[in-house]
Amino acid sequence: MQTNNLSDGSKLWISEIPSNYLHLFILLLCMAWLSPTAYAQSELEARDIIRKAEEKTRGSSSFSEMTMTIVRPTWTREVGMKSWTKDTDYSLILITNPARDKGMAFLKRKKEIWNWQPTIDRVIKMPPSMMMQSWMGSDFKNDDLVKESSILEDYTHQLIGTEKVEEYDCYKIELTPKEDAPVVWGKILSWISKDEFMQLKAEFYDEDGYLVNTMLGKNVKEMGGRTLPARLEVIPADEEGHKTIIEYQKLVFDQGIEAKFFSVQQMKRAR
Repeated sequence: MQTNNLSDGSKLWISEIPSNYLHLFILLLCMAWLSPTAYAQSELEARDIIRKAEEKTRGSSSFSEMTMTIVRPTWTREVGMKSWTKDTDYSLILITNPARDKGMAFLKRKKEIWNWQPTIDRVIKMPPSMMMQSWMGSDFKNDDLVKESSILEDYTHQLIGTEKVEEYDCYKIELTPKEDAPVVWGKILSWISKDEFMQLKAEFYDEDGYLVNTMLGKNVKEMGGRTLPARLEVIPADEEGHKTIIEYQKLVFDQGIEAKFFSVQQMKRAR
């Protein structure tokens, strides 16, 4: 007769379990053995994938030149920009054109964000309530560009499957905000390529579960010694004919930019 040893040293006779409960008993044993490691491993892998994707676009520091094109049903508008970053705590974005916006800048130091408006000679500290407002009239929100929230630290990550995005095999990861995290999204779905850890697609949902924006990474090429999408498109879910495109002309990593570079004084004189 078959027996199983229990943790206290006693024996459980399998024949003593009614046959209609035997399959359930075996299933519960398997779940008890697998769940702690399997779920923890899945969570660890998902977080590691997100971390690799974040590191690929940042490095210890970066400098970039890019053009943002705002597309509307009856008009388009282009905005030229330069951007400097250090780790995930510091960033500075300078507007280079059109002429009416030239010299405007956005500075992030950890959780504090400022906007410099040279036409009125004024520095404005941006409150968290402004994070969901449109950035420069585009389909990006302030939080998208200056990233007040941390994709890695403010969300839990779950690997929910694999899918193709164009010709790339991708991990599909669900990001759910942690309780009391300073985030603007109720959920994010992210598609990250298996080979190069490139984020090729992301869907952003509000707190009620409705899709707000879809972001697509296109025109993959080598920039700054890394293989990355050179074109990002943000498409609102409920505004037909609206789109915002960012295209990188230059991207350089790990130039040794110091934290003191990211100051209000530097924001005012950035060129």
